[in-house]
Amino acid sequence: WATFSRRSRVTARARRGLAVAAGAAAGALSSGCPAGPRPRRPLSRRRPGAGTASSAGPACSASSCTAPARPPPPAQRRSRSSRRRRRRRRGTGPTPPPPPRSTWRGATRPWPPRTAPPPPAASCYPRPPLPPPPLPRLRRPPPAAKSWGWPRPPPGSSRAEASSWPAWGPCASWGRPPLCSSSGGRCRRPIPPRPPKWCASGRGPGSPPAPPASSPAAAAGGCGGGGGGGAPAGGGASPPRPPDAGCCQGPEQPSQPLCPPPSSPTSEGAPTEAGGDAVRAGGTAPSSAQQQHECGDADCQEPPENPCDCHREPPSETPDINQLPPSILLKIFSNLSLDERCLSASLVCKYWRDLCLDFQFWKQLDLSSRQQVTDELLEKIASRSQNIIEINISDCRSMSDTGVCVLAFKCPGLLRYTAYRCKQLSDTSIIAVASHCPLLQKVHVGNQDKLTDEGLKQLGSKCRELKDIHFGQCYKISDEGMIVIAKGCLKLQRIYMQENKLVTDQSVKAFAEHCPELQYVGFMGCSVTSKGVIHLTKLRNLSSLDLRHITELDNETVMEIVKRCKNLSSLNLCLNWIINDRCVEVIAKEGQNLKELYLVSCKITDYALIAIGRYSMTIETVDVGWCKEITDQGATLIAQSSKSLRYLGLMRCDKVNEVTVEQLVQQYPHITFSTVLQDCKRTLERAYQMGWTPNMSAASS
Repeated sequence: WATFSRRSRVTARARRGLAVAAGAAAGALSSGCPAGPRPRRPLSRRRPGAGTASSAGPACSASSCTAPARPPPPAQRRSRSSRRRRRRRRGTGPTPPPPPRSTWRGATRPWPPRTAPPPPAASCYPRPPLPPPPLPRLRRPPPAAKSWGWPRPPPGSSRAEASSWPAWGPCASWGRPPLCSSSGGRCRRPIPPRPPKWCASGRGPGSPPAPPASSPAAAAGGCGGGGGGGAPAGGGASPPRPPDAGCCQGPEQPSQPLCPPPSSPTSEGAPTEAGGDAVRAGGTAPSSAQQQHECGDADCQEPPENPCDCHREPPSETPDINQLPPSILLKIFSNLSLDERCLSASLVCKYWRDLCLDFQFWKQLDLSSRQQVTDELLEKIASRSQNIIEINISDCRSMSDTGVCVLAFKCPGLLRYTAYRCKQLSDTSIIAVASHCPLLQKVHVGNQDKLTDEGLKQLGSKCRELKDIHFGQCYKISDEGMIVIAKGCLKLQRIYMQENKLVTDQSVKAFAEHCPELQYVGFMGCSVTSKGVIHLTKLRNLSSLDLRHITELDNETVMEIVKRCKNLSSLNLCLNWIINDRCVEVIAKEGQNLKELYLVSCKITDYALIAIGRYSMTIETVDVGWCKEITDQGATLIAQSSKSLRYLGLMRCDKVNEVTVEQLVQQYPHITFSTVLQDCKRTLERAYQMGWTPNMSAASS
């Protein structure tokens, strides 16, 4: 009960305060009226439709009342719910029902989640377009402006006042005449201002009315009529010219110079229009020289709405190579060498630098004969591009095993490794490559004195995908390492050995038995005999055989290989003194697919050449250089009888006359004859084609 009493007292005080405030507001509104405050009916007792001036109380009837009439309140339509709320405040009306149990004290009812209002339903009718913005209201010039030739500043004004003289109405944007833009900067000649619309119509204040069409002024192209107003005088072929500022000035004001449009064979009315402007202004028509002098630069450009536009076409865009797709640019850069990409193309711009650093250019690196290649450089290259699949570091003397080890560790996908004449490298580098690059397919490490069988054993045991090996002039390699490679790398297709004196027939036998896919075999200068070479007859896919400088090679072994290896296309028997004419005849008969036959420094005569031309239908290249028994007869007969011959090597065949060779060259142009003199002639012809000219002064001195 105490709480209820305290709340009642607070409510009563609040009502009394509201009543006092309402009375004070009403007194303030009617303080200037002698009739006193106007009584106002409570909202609850007001009739429907009340709120007009008649229901607001008696009006003020005093004649001396200066208070403004109170505007009638707007009609308010109150809903039934608002009336209910007012009755509840006054304590009248029906008692509201009790709240639900979920809203009592102690009940835990979660608040409903806030949801976004539903989107408005899509209308099947299009929205009406928005009305255009209202046009700016035209402002008229002052009445006295026509006396000094508005829009110019009044006479007697200082230069500062003239420069800041404002314009009126729609001409506010041309209060100061703009400067015409050109390709070289800004033209110093000001553009005449554009007249307002009321001036062009001839109905503005201070401007004379438009002359009738039959008057001389209209025939000469009056204000607003243009050059086409009168066909005989104005030039009916020319289009109507827009109005200029000279139409709005009095007869005593000279016309401002206009920039003439470029002359063209179709615009015949341009001189007439220019003359009409000068005549209307009370002067003489300016000459073409004066117009060009007034215009200034012939390339000046002005806004298109100005009547003295120079109608210059925009310059065409220069084609840019960077607009090409990146794939096409990458294809173009792929035709460049490594030096051209790194030292030239990458320095053009940042975009080209990023393209030159594309990963596809760093898959195959040829760093041969570059002394700048060090261990640090190899480490940086391997860190940036870890997808290197081929690298050539031949003749790079500034690196060591450390750089090769880092390269092999960071490029596990390496497939082809070439390092000719890197004498500073040892087994450490080849072991690192074999350990970290199990997918290795090609290893060319010729002329490395420190390479031993230990490196070859690691290659044979860890690189099962090896297909191409080259260990020429590695003098510490023996049969032990070669046999491990032959047994471990069963997919070998190419093997080349040169001057490896520790490699014997055991290595040849191991490769012939364990590597059936061998296609190219070379044992030049190795300690191999006919007993080991005869095992090569097991290789059915053998296509190229290099048996140069095999001291213990007989004719029967060679003939047996040619008979059994049907796919043999290239046979090199140079520096074998045992090969004779009978062996060559068998080769010509049995070599069904043979195309290349090299017999330099062999013990053969003209009969061998005659047999090749008579029995072989496939041999295209024959080299019999340094064969002292070859004469003009053998060279002539093989050229006449062979239909497939394209190259005949006669280098240092002393019994072959150069005159005969010249006749053969003229008679058989499809065959290339190789002698000392013929090779020199071809070299000179190639130099002349490339632009070389002999220095006669140096030759005479």
